[in-house]
Amino acid sequence: MDHLVLTAQEFVAELDLVESLAARHPSVEDEEFLAEAWVRAHDLPERVRRFLGDFRRHEHATCIISGHPIDDDLIGPTPVHWRTTTVPSTALRYEILIVLYSSLIGDLIGWATQQDGHLVHEVFPIKGHEQEQLGSGSEILLTWHTEDAFHPCRGDYLVLACLRNPDRVATMVGQVGDLQLRPEDVEILNEERFIIRPDESHLARNNSDGSAANFDAIQQMASRPERVSVLYGHPHGPYLRTDPYFMEVPEDPLASAALERFVDEMDRRITPVVLGPGDFLFLNNHKAVHGREPFKARFDGTDRWLKRVNATRDLRKSYPYRSVASPRVLG
Repeated sequence: MDHLVLTAQEFVAELDLVESLAARHPSVEDEEFLAEAWVRAHDLPERVRRFLGDFRRHEHATCIISGHPIDDDLIGPTPVHWRTTTVPSTALRYEILIVLYSSLIGDLIGWATQQDGHLVHEVFPIKGHEQEQLGSGSEILLTWHTEDAFHPCRGDYLVLACLRNPDRVATMVGQVGDLQLRPEDVEILNEERFIIRPDESHLARNNSDGSAANFDAIQQMASRPERVSVLYGHPHGPYLRTDPYFMEVPEDPLASAALERFVDEMDRRITPVVLGPGDFLFLNNHKAVHGREPFKARFDGTDRWLKRVNATRDLRKSYPYRSVASPRVLG
């Protein structure tokens, strides 16, 4: 995995840029800030711009940028729920940075059915979610998956920024390029024979806002899903779309067997990546899958805390799916 470590001089330059934006923008959710962020992202250090430009242009699966000291006192305790976070956020400066980085590889998108349509998501354990297949779960394995695999306009990139990880909980990462699959399975996996249903983060019970129509659309995708392929794109450098926990292959034993072997092979190749405070992990959502190992949360303000954003290279393609409230929120 490509890894860029900032110099002290580069971090100071980034900090000056972030402070200038934080002085004028109390939230990263506003379109005015997002428009300025797209411009000011080009004021980031040259090595950062080159690094993320190469990641985007060469279709790398993953990369990491580190070297961002985290002010533990400034960000305060890990919140108890994403609904309780404040404006301005105690982690505003790191939210600004994740938006600046993401603006170099795409446009941010959100979901009306996920964390109330926010663009920057919170990832930390929530009491009561311990056994859930959610980023807010903890005690069970979060099965590796393509982010929002069920949706045709899922993001092209997922970016995770680690603020706190005292227990060294691993993010599980797998790359389609590492897999050794049988030719006959590759042929089947490239055919539209598989069903992927919406994951639990998009259910109404895990949100507090959004119109009924938003959740009706999700329910329709759950009850009448279209068949899709697991692999697609170039045969010698395929993309993938998968979420085994929410997948089905009805009445198709050959496809079911191919999917099972695919999952077994990815399980063999999956790699734990322990993010430390100040690490930014970039995932190509067409080339990599991710999950999280189980851990025991304390719910005392010291638990693992990440920020998460989705970015797309083509905002136009989501036009038919967008919320009337925002040009960036699907739902």
